[in-house]
Amino acid sequence: MENSSTVMKERLGFFEIIKDSLKIAFKNPNFILFTFLTSLPLFCFLVLYEIILQYVLIETGKILQEAADPFQIFGDGYERLVDIENLLGKVSSKVLLLGFIHLGIIHFLDLFNTIATVDVASIIYAGEKSISLKDMLCRPVKETRFKGPLITSICSLCLAFLILLGLLSFATYIYITSADVLFMMLFVVLFIALLAKFMEWSSIWNMGIVISILEEKQGDVALLVSSYLSRRNRAYGFFIMFGFFAWRLALRFSCLYQGWDNGGSTIVVTVGHIGLVCLANLFKWVAIMVYFYGCKKQSSYQYTDEEEAKFRNDLQAEPI
Repeated sequence: MENSSTVMKERLGFFEIIKDSLKIAFKNPNFILFTFLTSLPLFCFLVLYEIILQYVLIETGKILQEAADPFQIFGDGYERLVDIENLLGKVSSKVLLLGFIHLGIIHFLDLFNTIATVDVASIIYAGEKSISLKDMLCRPVKETRFKGPLITSICSLCLAFLILLGLLSFATYIYITSADVLFMMLFVVLFIALLAKFMEWSSIWNMGIVISILEEKQGDVALLVSSYLSRRNRAYGFFIMFGFFAWRLALRFSCLYQGWDNGGSTIVVTVGHIGLVCLANLFKWVAIMVYFYGCKKQSSYQYTDEEEAKFRNDLQAEPI
């Protein structure tokens, strides 16, 4: 009973995760400068990536808009397949360039930034020792692990790619079957359901990367441990990822709206957009780290409670 009450007191809460994440920056102001310096390379390449991506999205929107029949709300399925084929022919080269930039450069810069941020944030969160800016800058070179997080991130990237293919397929079917409201609504429901699961699974994959950074686990082992630890708190991980997704979506639509007539936003707007994205990304990883420690603490209390219950049952089963 005592352990059960302890579990209730230590129960993980979404707002507690957000509050503890915000406290980390105030515990050590050097952390803000450190994350700014480690985010600079990622920031620069994200600006380039965003300029090309905005062009592709706006070009896609204009092509689909021009292909639509102004006198018929829903076109024929074959005509829509032709529209998609024409679209792929016009933007495929830019999409391949985006894929190369993301997989060949941004993924590794983002991973380095994540490793550095989570490693230092975990030290500040634990409060075991005060860490200077010099020590923060030296840790990514001397003490942090790269192999484990890299393997886990590649596993997560492959899983995310499969889900994104499914989302893209459903979005394509929604466009093709828009003449049939019943089939269109079916694919809309499937798209929303898969997107929701993608948010939930993303929190598991991201916590697996955090586990690889903080502990000697990697690949499928880290992901399985993450899935086990978060089994009772999946909703909190979902809301963390959903908040980050909603933030990026709002920024994306505002930039596309502002740059629709010019083929993209101005440099100033794009730089501000990426700055806000990087800030949210840093907060996301700190929140995932706090979420991991909360899940781990609750799991340890649960394990102790189960061991105590087993011990009491064994005592009761012994003959007098």
